Amino acid sequence: MDDLDLLKKDWKKQEENLPRLSYDQIYKMIWKKSSSIVKWIFVISIVEFLLGAILNVFLADKEYWEQMEKYNLTEFTIFVYIASYLVTFYFIYRFYMNYRRISTTDSASRLMKNILRTRKTVKYYIGFILISSGIVFLITLVLMIRNHVLTADPTKTDMSFSTMNWFLFIGGTLLALAILLGVIWLIYRVIYGILLRRLQKNYKELKKLEIEK
Repeated sequence: MDDLDLLKKDWKKQEENLPRLSYDQIYKMIWKKSSSIVKWIFVISIVEFLLGAILNVFLADKEYWEQMEKYNLTEFTIFVYIASYLVTFYFIYRFYMNYRRISTTDSASRLMKNILRTRKTVKYYIGFILISSGIVFLITLVLMIRNHVLTADPTKTDMSFSTMNWFLFIGGTLLALAILLGVIWLIYRVIYGILLRRLQKNYKELKKLEIEK
């Protein structure tokens, strides 16, 4: 049981031997905790973006771009980078605006709405990461296969695939994609999941506080 639970229990029971806390005091406690959580979501999104940008700079060396050029993926890769940065900037802006809203909230009802808005924004962000990763993975694979087929010498390379080969190839691809998305989901579940659960707890506390008001 954390300090908020103890304070709310005290306020509810109104025990004579403990300091009595008002509705406003408990609300301010929840508000401060919620504001801190949303601030951390904003900060983590910035750190995540910076780490991703640094990794891209170090990994996208000359050899990497030569491989992209070999498979005719240079333009597609640049497009993915630009689109990813733009959408990430948008979500960082949304996280910042959510933090500003909660920081200036002056009522329990507005705070509950802002908590729900923040949770929804985070879920949309994680959804974007998962969906975009899956799409980029599949498009990259298709373009690589297409380029290989177009450039391969049929006299030296056997391009025919039996039904079983296609079944194994598609199955292996889907398995690799599932593992990739599972790892990404697990990482974001750990990073943002704890904060979202705390926000949900604060929301429930506010709801009870309004009912008992």
